[in-house]
Amino acid sequence: MTILSIDTSCDETACAITSDTKILSNIIWSQAKDHAKFGGVMPSLAQRMHEERIDFVTNKALVNSQQPLEKIDAIAVTVGPGLSIALGVGIKKAKELAIKHNKKLIAVNHLEAHVLSPFANSQFSILNSKFPALGLVVSGGNTILVKINEIGEYETLAQTADDALGEALDKAARMLGLGYPGGAILEKFAKLGDPLKYKLPIPMIGQEERKIFSYSGLKTSMMRKIVEIRETNGALSKQNIYDLASSFQDASFTHLFRVCSYSIANCKLKIVNLLVGGGVSANIELRKRLRHLGKQFDINVSFPYSKNMTGDNAAMVGVAAYFKAQRGEFVDPKTIDRIPNLKIGG
Repeated sequence: MTILSIDTSCDETACAITSDTKILSNIIWSQAKDHAKFGGVMPSLAQRMHEERIDFVTNKALVNSQQPLEKIDAIAVTVGPGLSIALGVGIKKAKELAIKHNKKLIAVNHLEAHVLSPFANSQFSILNSKFPALGLVVSGGNTILVKINEIGEYETLAQTADDALGEALDKAARMLGLGYPGGAILEKFAKLGDPLKYKLPIPMIGQEERKIFSYSGLKTSMMRKIVEIRETNGALSKQNIYDLASSFQDASFTHLFRVCSYSIANCKLKIVNLLVGGGVSANIELRKRLRHLGKQFDINVSFPYSKNMTGDNAAMVGVAAYFKAQRGEFVDPKTIDRIPNLKIGG
């Protein structure tokens, strides 16, 4: 099954060609630098830039894959969650291709694509996976832990109540003057700091049974600590920034670890695999802690095979679409529409 997939859910214009779970090409055009001066994604700008680049990205994906449209079996596109006007650009292009070339159309949930991203180009395959399994998405827009009863059937175990983990890390970086998006820079600075220097509170400690990820209170504490240091010293030193970055990252990951540990311990089922996706899954410290979590519960933890597969991309959409195609889940181009608040799991 060869699929052309499109993702325009936020600020990456992406198109990929996949054959089953093998990636033939994966083109990603990031708008991050264009949104940086605003300190976050500007929806109208994202829409305009998607419109400017969608044809180029789609054509480049086809050229790089050496697959003409005639050999493509289906078109897939992200329908949600994401920015509504950004999603619309990708859906319009997918509909155009499906109708013009008489191809089947597949609507993909962006969260499911992140969950299934470790299957792409990986030795971890559907053949050696066992269900039920767990899926963890840690991205700029979502933090959610789901039980995978089987591919296509999900049950929510824990989810964010406010900011997603990636969003919180970006905002902490912005507080420290590290720019946007700042999660990757925060990670680099955290390696140079002391996580115990500043006692930032672990969110919702002792309330893990609520199965909620929450970072709004931690962000407030971070800002108060920054103000306190500035009032005392006049400005933040480099070491202050390193230590604050390290303390914030440590508190953020400790909270994630505690909620996931509680959820797994109370799952009441033998879990063998944990699939992790989303932009924050590229963070080395987070991977270290999740592998420790896996050892604690005798669970195999799998991540996307490359950094390009952790953030928003179309190859993961192609992987999710492949499994949907196997189940015959195609949609009518006349009725497909964006679902900005699309969920995963019950």
